[in-house]
Amino acid sequence: MPSKTKPRQDTPALAVANVSRKPQQGRSKASLERMLAAAGELMLERGSEEFTLQEVSERGQVSIGSIYLRFESKDNLVRGVIAEALDALAAEEGALMDRLRRDCPTLAQFVPAYVDGYAEILRRHAPLLRLTMERATFDPLVSAPGKENALRAETLSTEAMLAHAGEFGGSDHKVKAQSAYHIIFATLARQLSLGSSGEAAHDYDWSLLKRELARMCLAYLRAD
Repeated sequence: MPSKTKPRQDTPALAVANVSRKPQQGRSKASLERMLAAAGELMLERGSEEFTLQEVSERGQVSIGSIYLRFESKDNLVRGVIAEALDALAAEEGALMDRLRRDCPTLAQFVPAYVDGYAEILRRHAPLLRLTMERATFDPLVSAPGKENALRAETLSTEAMLAHAGEFGGSDHKVKAQSAYHIIFATLARQLSLGSSGEAAHDYDWSLLKRELARMCLAYLRAD
């Protein structure tokens, strides 16, 4: 039986289609969705991958045989959950940028709206992002696409900031936009425990953190 652990060349590095057999009919697609939903719920409830396929079977109302037929292994099922999560994260980030381009014509409007919107996206996805980062330390099928997603988020964010480059101080606008993004992401990620330590820096008021982070980044982007 061929392995499903190597990504195909004609699809993204990590996608449900890469780690599972393609459903052939509506009932099969619904079964696949239940498998992924059940596994994802168990991962979030336990904060780890410590679940059994029997538990997925019971919660998702699917047979053990159908799970193996679809994914071949628990590892591939976990990768499928992560693939869906990364797709959802990318979709929300893209929607945020579209909204900011539409609603924030000035830098002073853009920065606080961006910090608030991006912070809330990361907060919603933080539990599964932690598990993704943990698996990425030993699973190249997760680490490589994880890095690609991180680079995509950086590119989206810096391009959105650079749309307001006419209001930047100084001359190296790209460096400023990239630096602002890294400051924002690192601060939020630390507070949300998205790192190797698994602990937040301290119990800091979330709303205050977003407000002051936006103020600091706005001042930095405007400064000569």
